[in-house]
Amino acid sequence: MKGKTLGFLIGCTLLVMIAGLVGLAGPSGYHLIKTIKIGGEGGWDYLNVDSANRKLYVSHGNHVVVIDIDKNEVVGDIPDTTGVHGIAIANDLNRGFTSNGRGNSVTIFDLKTLKVIGTVAIKGQNPDAIAYDPFTKRVFTFNGRSHDVTAIDGATGEVVGTLDVGGKPEFAQSNGKGRMFVNIEDKDEVIAFDPKALTVIGHWPLAPGKGPSGMAIDIEHNLIFSGCGETDLMVMTNTETGKVVGSAPIGKGVDANAYDPGTKLAFSSNGQAGGTLTVVHVDSPTKFTVVENVPTHTGARTMALDPKTHNVYLAIAEYGQAPPTPAGGRPQRAPMIPDSFSIQVYGK
Repeated sequence: MKGKTLGFLIGCTLLVMIAGLVGLAGPSGYHLIKTIKIGGEGGWDYLNVDSANRKLYVSHGNHVVVIDIDKNEVVGDIPDTTGVHGIAIANDLNRGFTSNGRGNSVTIFDLKTLKVIGTVAIKGQNPDAIAYDPFTKRVFTFNGRSHDVTAIDGATGEVVGTLDVGGKPEFAQSNGKGRMFVNIEDKDEVIAFDPKALTVIGHWPLAPGKGPSGMAIDIEHNLIFSGCGETDLMVMTNTETGKVVGSAPIGKGVDANAYDPGTKLAFSSNGQAGGTLTVVHVDSPTKFTVVENVPTHTGARTMALDPKTHNVYLAIAEYGQAPPTPAGGRPQRAPMIPDSFSIQVYGK
């Protein structure tokens, strides 16, 4: 009896240790399976998976870290991307593109060699999100300060036009069939536009959602998913009608969304309240069920998804103690602990 008790206690201890290292699977099956150490200084923003070439691109301060997602190790770097926000992938052109927020520019690089091909200066101020449209073979930067969109020919690197969107653009998506969509954060709406003519097709309100940031797309079912941080909702919009067809509660501090057509799961990465990954099943084009809020890490607000393995990648760092809030001032941010930047991999 004493031996059985001892064995039971040892088993429990090992279970707790394993849970602390990799997490335990809940209803969705998603749990922490790997942490990839990057280190270095600087913050981060968007992540993007190039599933065809098995690479994960991670914005990190003034450069982009490249990770082999089969080996789970850093294999390259795109330098001199000042204040980089996002990375767009054009597999048909064998090119990648970065939006350099403080440089008001776009860096073009080769997807196979990772070598920089050139840099494009744009008039748009603070390019944030960046997206590639295979229908027009154009790259679009969504410029937060100037409230417009810059269109660049993906093959030549030439700026071909600008579209005023009348508000602060955030994440964007293409349906690959001649239409693009972008969240307008300060207007609580989605704008649909023609990527060739550079004309606005429609302004679509997101009520009950407010403060849209992340966006994902389900091309098969004509749906976009907008992560609305002010109301903690994922709002689903029909891309043919522009009408809201549903919503689902998510965690606090959303920044990114993703959709996996293979599993019909939509994801929301939420950085506040300890960090959660909200997993939503698309039951039908008008019915959505929250499967689970997977515990993650404080500040894990941006992510990318690999449709081949169905793994989700989250960027994290460790933080120290926040300084005292000055009288009548805003709360101060906790300092990031040096060399603590990492990528966490969640899977089944």
